[in-house]
Amino acid sequence: MTEHATRVLVLNSGSSSLKYQLLDMRDSSRLAVGLVERIGERTSRLVHTPRASGGGDRRERTGRIADHAAALEAVADELAQDGLGLDSPELAAIGHRVVHGGLEFSAPAVVDDRVLAEIERLVPVAPLHNPANLSGIRTARALRPDLPQVAVFDTAFHTTMPEYAARYAIDTATADAHRIRRYGFHGTSHAYVSRRTAELLGKDPSEVNVIVLHLGNGASASAVAGGRCVDTSMGLTPLEGLVMGTRSGDIDPAVTFHLRRVAGMSVDEIDELLNKKSGLAGLCGDNDMREILRRIEEGDERARLAFDIYIHRLKKYIGAYSAVLGRVDAVAFTAGVGENAAAVREAAVAGLEMFGLAVDTGRNAVRSGEPRIISPDGARTVVAVVPTDEELEIARQTFALVGTDRTLIA
Repeated sequence: MTEHATRVLVLNSGSSSLKYQLLDMRDSSRLAVGLVERIGERTSRLVHTPRASGGGDRRERTGRIADHAAALEAVADELAQDGLGLDSPELAAIGHRVVHGGLEFSAPAVVDDRVLAEIERLVPVAPLHNPANLSGIRTARALRPDLPQVAVFDTAFHTTMPEYAARYAIDTATADAHRIRRYGFHGTSHAYVSRRTAELLGKDPSEVNVIVLHLGNGASASAVAGGRCVDTSMGLTPLEGLVMGTRSGDIDPAVTFHLRRVAGMSVDEIDELLNKKSGLAGLCGDNDMREILRRIEEGDERARLAFDIYIHRLKKYIGAYSAVLGRVDAVAFTAGVGENAAAVREAAVAGLEMFGLAVDTGRNAVRSGEPRIISPDGARTVVAVVPTDEELEIARQTFALVGTDRTLIA
């Protein structure tokens, strides 16, 4: 790595989208952020915002962008306009979010043919995500074959779970043959937030036990003991666990058999029901927590029931992970709902005073982009709001990896 190679481009490739951020790792500043959406559709859209010193205003372009290769080329053009081109000697690496790394990857990996093959092998357990992640990696490799491409896995943080937490109670031979176990997701967020929570308490992560509640349209909880994940709510896929925007979360597996036998639904129809037509959307028709809270204020009973089911599941996981950890130093709320919905935070800990949990109404009502404590002074267990930053976590892990081996960059 040259002395001046301090920038990392972070790519998050979805099936029809490409999110990106360019960061300078000297101070973790964002030089540019952007999104390409509706890739492959008739009218695609790219929104680019330069944030470097002297950068211009947000720019937007529309028109068909055929595939991820065209999308990344468009991103490269936008960055070049700001003097941040992908050919810059200051670019150290490109970091890619990869949803599923199985047990093979417990840490980020510099992409080579073997790594690509392993990510592709995991497509059956992440059919909505890994193919898109692969597309982004292959596109970036073709555009900059000389530059290290680093895969950062959502599942990696959870590979520290003990076998008794990761294993399902099914026939061992069948489970091993088909790699059926609990992998967990949102790992970069849980890693970042658990570490930032320890910093908020003025302690080293190794000294702190934290329950992290990542509450967005997708939602997951984790129990983190001394900086290591010991349990998490998502499983083989992101369907297990908390009630989510459109996903059911925990459900009796026999529901699927019942729907097949009694309702005549196909496997694909049941899959779509549980992943895309359930959760808050299935319960009340809305998966936006802001809209649900507005409807509750107007007396909407369906919205109230959906909210109550959501909170009930959340409380169960807080209680379960309190038992798993034994000692809980903090409960940290993060992601879109966790960071912004004061009513969710208050309801989630209400009645859990036996665990030392409470929120201060005034502190809880404050809106801020900074980590903050919302529990009363002297509370036995700290309740905190810790905004997540998955892109920064990916950039840090990427830069740390390529920085350990200077032969990775000419």
